[in-house]
Amino acid sequence: MNKSGHILVVDDEESMRFFLEETLKKEGYAVVSVGDGKEAVRRASETEFDLITMDIKMPGMSGLEALLEIKKLKPEVVVIMITAYGSEKIAIDAIQKGAYDYFTKPFDLDNLRIVIRRAIEKRRLATENDKLRRELEKRYRFDNIIGSSGRMIEVLELVGKVVDTNVTVLLHGETGTGKELIAKAIHYNSHRKDKPFIKMNCVAIPETLLESELFGHEKGAFTGAVSRKPGKFELANEGTLFLDEIGDMNLLTQAKLLRVLQEKEFERVGGTESIKVDVRIIAATNKDMKKAINNGGFREDLYYRLNVVYIMLPSLRERKEDIPLLFEHFMEKFNKELNKNIKHIAFDAMELLMKYDWPGNVRELENVLQRAIVLEKGDTITREYLPMAIRMRGEDIKLDLDKAEFFTSLPHAIKGIVADVEKQLIIKTLNSTNWNRSKAAEHLKISRKSLHNKMVRYGLFKED
Repeated sequence: MNKSGHILVVDDEESMRFFLEETLKKEGYAVVSVGDGKEAVRRASETEFDLITMDIKMPGMSGLEALLEIKKLKPEVVVIMITAYGSEKIAIDAIQKGAYDYFTKPFDLDNLRIVIRRAIEKRRLATENDKLRRELEKRYRFDNIIGSSGRMIEVLELVGKVVDTNVTVLLHGETGTGKELIAKAIHYNSHRKDKPFIKMNCVAIPETLLESELFGHEKGAFTGAVSRKPGKFELANEGTLFLDEIGDMNLLTQAKLLRVLQEKEFERVGGTESIKVDVRIIAATNKDMKKAINNGGFREDLYYRLNVVYIMLPSLRERKEDIPLLFEHFMEKFNKELNKNIKHIAFDAMELLMKYDWPGNVRELENVLQRAIVLEKGDTITREYLPMAIRMRGEDIKLDLDKAEFFTSLPHAIKGIVADVEKQLIIKTLNSTNWNRSKAAEHLKISRKSLHNKMVRYGLFKED
């Protein structure tokens, strides 16, 4: 198909067909023309057209009759009707039956060009959105959430019970356990699946901008507010708003969020108009929320508003029996993405995966397997392509010098060991401080900047 668009011109007047065909070809479109409605229906049934221009009055099958037949076959195709002067009422009837627009002869050619271009762009956008929606629905089906362990079955059973309700859900779990994946599974399996899924990471946005991001702002509400901006609540209307790292939200914004949950309305920053919304809230955190409440860092009334249904996601070390299934899933995924042909994993390599503690959870496993698949030259992943920390079996830091295949030189080996131990220590310290970088740096007795640089070097990111 022509990249600019594929158009069918339908008109019983040969001169008009020729004129439109040549004009549209000069615009870069691929154009086919026919002289009657019956032939137009046949062509439309056999070929994918982006747009059809069709005369209303034709001998035999009229343009209106052809429109109805084509819309039965291809409801998504854009049809522009062309009518003689004085037949506007018939053209309006055609629009009510599914036509995109109409033009009266003699028509303005520049206007026709503009309408055709916009119509094709609109159709392509709708097609792309529909394709994306289907891909998202497929990706976030429950059977795409990998796990047959008792803990994961409990999670999926609970998710299945809440998908078609409007209740607020609180997801709790360590970083990398898949909180965003579960949130999307709830949304894309619910009656809201055709509406927006909007995510906001509460820790990634400065406190001074958090309220504006949630509720939007009016022009002039603060320095830099040069125009009105809708917030996440408006964007998520009739859909789902996923509030990640809700435990890091400041107390002032918590109070305003509580009001929205109670009253289903809010005002933009700097505004006075109340805006009503229908939004489902899914919140997520890796913090101990009861501890945060006791410390005065989180409102107890908001916690209970959010915690209508509580879903605890298990860490990977709590469901190690799922590791072989996850390996199969990631092997298939990365074989396609990387054009590889990995078929197996060596027994001793799988044994190491099963013994490792996985402080980074499923995300860490995914990264480890991606690296191994990239490096492996054969069809079986062997232990030599696993990170040294895993080959040292996580906590059990001992070296089998008789099988030291990873040693290229003593300095290189020592450097690698130190790096892996440093990475694991940073991960554990971050987890113990709920990823508070200042506290983690204090525990590690290094500067916050030094910690940041090390996190960048080791690819440590806190997103679900």
